[in-house]
This record gives sequence, C-alpha cells and structure tokens, in this order.
Amino acid sequence: MLTDRRVAVTGAGGYIGSRVVSELLDAGAEVVAIDDLSGHQVAEFPESEFVECDIRDADRLRRTLSDVDAVCHLAAISGIPDCESDPDRAFEVNVQGTENIAWYCRREEIPLAFASSMAVIGEPVDFPIDAGHPRDPVSLYGLTKKLNEDDIHDLAADAFPAHLFLTANLYGTHEFAGTTVGKETVINIFVRRARESKPLEIHRPGTQTFDFIHVNDVARAYRRSLDTLIESEDAEIGATDIPLASGEQLNVIDVAETVQRVCLEERGYEPEIELVEDPRDSQPTGPDFPVDTATARDRLGFETEYTVEGTVREMLGPN
Repeated sequence: MLTDRRVAVTGAGGYIGSRVVSELLDAGAEVVAIDDLSGHQVAEFPESEFVECDIRDADRLRRTLSDVDAVCHLAAISGIPDCESDPDRAFEVNVQGTENIAWYCRREEIPLAFASSMAVIGEPVDFPIDAGHPRDPVSLYGLTKKLNEDDIHDLAADAFPAHLFLTANLYGTHEFAGTTVGKETVINIFVRRARESKPLEIHRPGTQTFDFIHVNDVARAYRRSLDTLIESEDAEIGATDIPLASGEQLNVIDVAETVQRVCLEERGYEPEIELVEDPRDSQPTGPDFPVDTATARDRLGFETEYTVEGTVREMLGPN
C-alpha cells in the first residue's frame, strides 16, 4: 500500500501527471508535485506539496527529492513538433533532466517509474509489439526517449528498481482541481470537432491503426507500478520495460466513424468525415498494431477499464 509513502511526481501539471497525482492521493500517498510550469495545464495542487522546479537544475532537484520514497518521472518536452521546434531544449530537458533524476535514484537507491514512449520503436517490425522490440526512432522525440531508456537501464543496474512504460496512443480527459485536463490526441480532436459541428479530418490514407488507451487507465498503471516498486519485497533491481496498451486496435477511419455514429445518437447530428493530405512526411504504423498487454497484467495485475466507444459516448453526452 502507498499509504503515508512520500512520492514525487515530475510533470505534475501535465495531462498524465495530474491524473497520477490524483491516483496517488486516493491511495493515501503524500505527493510532492513537481513542475516547472512551462507547459502546465494545472498549477494548483490541493492536498499535495507543490515545488516549482526545472529538472535540468540538478541541485534544486536533489533538494526537492531529498526525502521521497519513490519518483514518478513524467516531465518532458512531449511530442514530435515541440521537440523539433526547439531541439536544444528538448535534449536538455528530456535527456539531461532524466539523467539527473535517474542518477539521484541510483545514489539514494529509490524506485523510479518512468514514461518512455512507443516513439522509441519507429516503424514496427515485430508483432505484437513487446518490451524487446528493436528501437529505431524516426523523430528527435523518439531519440530522446531511447536515450532515456539506455541511461535508466545502465544506472538502475544493481542499484534500484525501475519500470519504463511504453504507452500506446492516449485519449480521454479528466478533472483535476476543477480543471478539465486533456490533450490534442486523435480521438479527443475528433470529439471536439464533433461538438463544434465541424468535419472530422482524417489524414490519408486513414487506415493507420493504433492501440488506444485512456489516460485514466495509464495513471492507474503508474499507481500499481509505484505500489509494486515500493512495497514488494521481490521488486527486481534494475529497469524493466513494460508496454501499456488496451488491446483495442482501431484505424483512424474506425475512430471517425465511431465518433460520427455516437454523435448522431447522442446529439442528433452527424458530422462529416473528410480525407485530407497528411502534413507530416510519414506515420510509422500499418494496418495492424497489436501491442503486448500480458507484461503489465502479469507484473502489475493491470487491466484497462475504459473503451473508446464508451468514452466517446460520455464525452458527447449531455453536459
């Protein structure tokens, strides 16, 4: 149990981080919420200790983490566009900042739960995608996450237990301290456009397939991870890669048609679907995108609770 355990969450003001803070508080943990407030959606953390801290500042970070039992590290320059627009900052925050945290965990021998990304995979070559899939990132964001994985594996060896999560495509929103927290992911974008009676724009060809997992499910996985890492006498020293996925595979056309149908049923109108050219050079996915769900189930007892259609129906239902 996490009751009275002191857990630091970096990136606490973000999409996943704020939900993880909620999960940990519900579990009875004392939460140190850490964020530099540069890209936050949440800036107030009732029932938590908030520290404004840039993870590149090793000295301040060390003081902030001085009495925690574990770290959940979610702070990052997240996504391809933001990394490409300022590559120096992306490297400093994602790589050097993560090295600061992993080095502290090594020095103090405390557990770490870390947000890696499916972006480390690049173009999938083996299915289902599992923890051992070859890494060949096609973006700077993916490269920074691959470097993170390498660093944590090296620093955790013989020193501290760590879980590294390769998370599938996120969707959904959640509430934190009166704020609706979301992110511009494909499902969320389609729902927003449906609510605004705008066409659902699909980047050609539309058959790109992904595994979709709700942000609340992901946050529960982090809660289970930290519980396991802190409390288990059998917590394995060293880093373990764990894919996080639902097993619910949909292509983009499937998603748009689901939103279209549910909007008609819940709101009485049917948004149009439009195929448009993809502004990006490529998306590394094909007609199938199965992801291993057994590792998270076996190691954490983790099962997802949310479905795409159920969430879309909730988001498009009466306010």
